Amino acid sequence: MLFNKLPDDIFLPLSGQNRQVYQSVLLELADLFFDEDLIDPFIPRDLVRSTVENAVVRLGVRRWEVEADEEAATELPRSTAEYTNRIYRRLVQTGWLEEEQKVYRTYVLLSPSVSYLLRSLVSIAKLEKRSYGGAVLNVLSSLESAVNDPEGRGITLAEAAQTAADFSAHLTDMMLALRELKINLTASNNPQEIVRSFFDRFVEQVLVSDYKTLKTRNNPFRFRRQILAILRDLQFDPLRLQQLCEHYQLQLDISYDVAESQVHQHINRIVRIFESVDQRLAAIDDFRYQLEKRVADTVRYMDKTTPGMAARLSRLIAAAAKLPDEQITPIATLDEVGFISPASVRAPVRRRVEATPRVITQQVIDPKVLELRRLFKEWKERREVNIDRLEAYLDSQFSGRDQLRATDFNITSVEDYICFSYIRHLHSLGKKTQQMRKRYRIQFEDTYVNVADMVTCRGFIIHRKP
Repeated sequence: MLFNKLPDDIFLPLSGQNRQVYQSVLLELADLFFDEDLIDPFIPRDLVRSTVENAVVRLGVRRWEVEADEEAATELPRSTAEYTNRIYRRLVQTGWLEEEQKVYRTYVLLSPSVSYLLRSLVSIAKLEKRSYGGAVLNVLSSLESAVNDPEGRGITLAEAAQTAADFSAHLTDMMLALRELKINLTASNNPQEIVRSFFDRFVEQVLVSDYKTLKTRNNPFRFRRQILAILRDLQFDPLRLQQLCEHYQLQLDISYDVAESQVHQHINRIVRIFESVDQRLAAIDDFRYQLEKRVADTVRYMDKTTPGMAARLSRLIAAAAKLPDEQITPIATLDEVGFISPASVRAPVRRRVEATPRVITQQVIDPKVLELRRLFKEWKERREVNIDRLEAYLDSQFSGRDQLRATDFNITSVEDYICFSYIRHLHSLGKKTQQMRKRYRIQFEDTYVNVADMVTCRGFIIHRKP
């Protein structure tokens, strides 16, 4: 398994007294060996030794502890060159570096297993942030490529399954990181240390890089339904499944039965991962709630150092001790009863409850309500008066005459009654009737008249101007 591919002493430098030194040196060597511009993996030994020496100079290493496998009589390094030689030789002896002679020069390289191990250790040391959006989109694009072209790009289904597996493992790592942080915060009695650890580890490493992404509107899981829909359709598409199996058989050089088994295994793995996302996010949210409550309580009581608080507590306890037992009400909970004041013990922050989806149905309106609305609309239109309706009423009443008395008007409907009421006040209707005032002139009389047995008003004569 692991030790069949790695040297037996590979972890000795990282487990001894000088592990911090070797860690820094290996990080420097990783930048050298994993450089994107590096074409030849064989690096001259002088360049490797100078990289180690630069790391030693920059770190200022001047202390060296005798390792367990070294002789006690071994002299301690006295210069930077001796530190470099000691570190380089130990890395070669334990299998981190391999030397190879070419003609008259010596080159240094990394074996494949050691190279993979070093990359993994570097990623752990740097705590690289994962992008949920990139991982989910990578799964989606790989699935679309495999489904749209199963004979040419069907192998991308395996890449989608591997990406989904890494994504699932990262969700588990995040939940375990929250659990570990919760245990550390609970074990600490120093309020400042609790707050510092919360912001340094939770806010900077977990919340900002991972958890905050899950709570935004552009949640990467919005593509989950699309991924599951593609996989459900693929499971019931025998032709595409056959083409995928044949492509697996050709690319991986395996039998058709093994290829078919791998295709179904990859499909089921992606389905299981994306169907269980909600439950895993709920577990992560529960750990997050407990962490925030712990830190909120710590911050709330950090400022309870008011001068005289101890004396006040002493007086309260002494006064309570003098009271008879029947006057002291037993307290079963502190959720509602304050110890010092009503705001001393507060209720914890409520967990946000996600709104459950509901089906939106079109509301059916009663036909009687619609008929009532129509009648009200018609009644409102009959009461509305505009300039065109007034001019049409006057034209129908004049019928070729130049002047018209109030008693000559005919009122046969509600519309006529409203128009007649507005005509009497033509000069005070505003700017909209300015053109009508230029065409008509009203002359009022000192007598009151009855118009069509409906209106009693002051008599007037309206003249039409030529």
